[in-house]
Amino acid sequence: MNRWGKGLLVVALVVVVAMAFRVSWNALRDIATAIGADDTAATLYPFVVDGLMALALVATLVLTDQARTFALRVLGTYTAASLVLNYVHGLIPKLHGATVDWGRLADWDPANYALVLLATSLPVGSIYFGSDLVAKVLHHRPAPIPAPVANAEESTEVIAKRSRADLAESTPAPVATGPLRMPDPVTVPFEKLALPLKPVPTPAAPTPAPVVERRPVAAAESTRPRRATGRVPAVARSSRPKRTPDQLLDEARRVTADWPDAKLTAEGIRLAVHTSPVNARMLRDTLRGERAGKAAV
Repeated sequence: MNRWGKGLLVVALVVVVAMAFRVSWNALRDIATAIGADDTAATLYPFVVDGLMALALVATLVLTDQARTFALRVLGTYTAASLVLNYVHGLIPKLHGATVDWGRLADWDPANYALVLLATSLPVGSIYFGSDLVAKVLHHRPAPIPAPVANAEESTEVIAKRSRADLAESTPAPVATGPLRMPDPVTVPFEKLALPLKPVPTPAAPTPAPVVERRPVAAAESTRPRRATGRVPAVARSSRPKRTPDQLLDEARRVTADWPDAKLTAEGIRLAVHTSPVNARMLRDTLRGERAGKAAV
C-alpha cells in the first residue's frame, strides 16, 4: 500500500471512530445524569471514558513488551465498561427522555449498586491509568535501527582503494634499462703483477707423546651398612593381628546382629569389620544365606 492509500485508511478510521463516539456519547451522558452529574459533568463524561480508550489505543501502537500488555488491558477494560453502560442505557426507557433526572440504573438493588459503582469509578480510573500510560509513552526508548548494508559496502570499497594506494607507494621505482657500456681496459705492467713470494718454513717432525700405563681403579667400598630391601619394617606394619576367616565371620555376626536386611551390604560390613572388599562380599553372602535359612525354618 502506497502513502495515499495509508492516508485514506487513517482518515476512514478517524471518521468511523468519530461517528461511534457520537452514538456512545448520548448513552454515556444520560448515564452520568442518572448517577447525579450536572449538565457540564454529564457532557464531559463520554470524553473521560471513550477518550481514555483512544489514548490506550495510541499507547498500544507505541509501547512494547510489558508496557504494551498493560495498555491493551486498559483498552479492553474501558471498552467493556462502555459496552455495559450502553447496554444498560438501552434497557431502561426512563433514561431516553429529553430531561433525564437522577434515578436508578436497575430495579434489583445489588445490580443497581454495581452499575453505580462502575459508572462513578471510571473517571477516577481515567486519571490514574491515563497518567500512567502517558508516562510510559514519554519514557519509552525505541530500539536502535541497524545500519543499512550499503554503508558496509561503501566502507569496504574505501579500504580497498586505500590499500591499492599504499601498495603503489611501497613499490620501488622501475630501473631504466639500456645498452651496457664496458669500462676501458687498464694496462698494468708485468713487474707489478709478479710479486716476490715469501719462503714457507718446513714444519718439524712431531715429538711422540709418552705412553702412560693405565691401572684399573677399584671401587671404594662404602663403610655405611646397606639396608635390606624387600622387607617392611616392623614399625610400618599394622599392629592389628591377622584374623582367620572364622574370626572374621564371628565378628561380622556380632556387629550386624541388629542390622536390617537392607543395611547388610558389602560396603557396610567392610567399614564395620575393617577388612578387604573381597572378604566383605564373602561375609555378606554368608550372612544373607544364614538369615535366609533362619527365615525358611
